[in-house]
Amino acid sequence: MEAAPNIEAVVQFGDGDSIREIPAARLAIWLFLASEIMVFGGLMSCFMLLRIAHGGWDAEAAHVHWRIGAFNTLVLLTSSLTMALACTSAKERKRGTARRLRTYLGFTIVLGLTFLGVKACEYSLEFAKGFTPGAGLFWAFYYTLTGLHSLHVLAGIILNTTLWIAAARADLVPVVQRRIEYAGLYWHFVDVVWIFLFPLVYLT
Repeated sequence: MEAAPNIEAVVQFGDGDSIREIPAARLAIWLFLASEIMVFGGLMSCFMLLRIAHGGWDAEAAHVHWRIGAFNTLVLLTSSLTMALACTSAKERKRGTARRLRTYLGFTIVLGLTFLGVKACEYSLEFAKGFTPGAGLFWAFYYTLTGLHSLHVLAGIILNTTLWIAAARADLVPVVQRRIEYAGLYWHFVDVVWIFLFPLVYLT
């Protein structure tokens, strides 16, 4: 499979002989992730400050299902591996690249759906016990943090699904190979956020 010419827009930095070109899409995804870091960072900082101010919320935190959270952590870490393998496959120019790319993307999508399914079951258990977002400040933060993260997982699933569908067409494989790097950056960001959320919400 021949490499398709890179016709994506680039942003130039520097002047004279020190000009450096960066794909505009790569710069855009990094700026977007930086804004997302501020959103999650602000929410988690408020959670920690208010938790300290209210004596730790130990009674409320005792009701979260840390084993379910630990399982979902394993699911997301595995999905990070399959996403990395998909990105690696996209860089290859060998026979069967599209098939491997779709396989690893498919695993990533399934693992993301598994995460959301487990999270939905966890929410149902909490609601059955009366722990709704209005049950207290701890639960308001719990659903805000984990719910916002779940929405990001859903967005990643939709993004990966569009790439998975596009990879089925031979003429779109080069496009997928160029863009999967950005999908991978987003997916790894979502996983890293959960790595911070899990101990913060479930283990402290």
